[in-house]
Amino acid sequence: MAVRILFLGPLRDLAGVSSRDVEGPLDWAGLLNVVGPEVAAQLGEERVSVACAGKVLGEKTDLNAHDGDEVALLPPVSGG
Repeated sequence: MAVRILFLGPLRDLAGVSSRDVEGPLDWAGLLNVVGPEVAAQLGEERVSVACAGKVLGEKTDLNAHDGDEVALLPPVSGG
């Protein structure tokens, strides 16, 4: 099994893929290492959120994903 990273919205464009499977467990430093420098730079932005196993993390640096988990990278939401 693996951890699936989902790239949403403009983060998908930066990553060039909609998802990527990586070996678990996956912490914050590991996530930054596997997503590439452009996406990693965006993840440092306060308005970008991270969800793990269906729950948005209050502090994204607390990421602790295990095999079978999905990690969704959530860009800022805009609306009218």
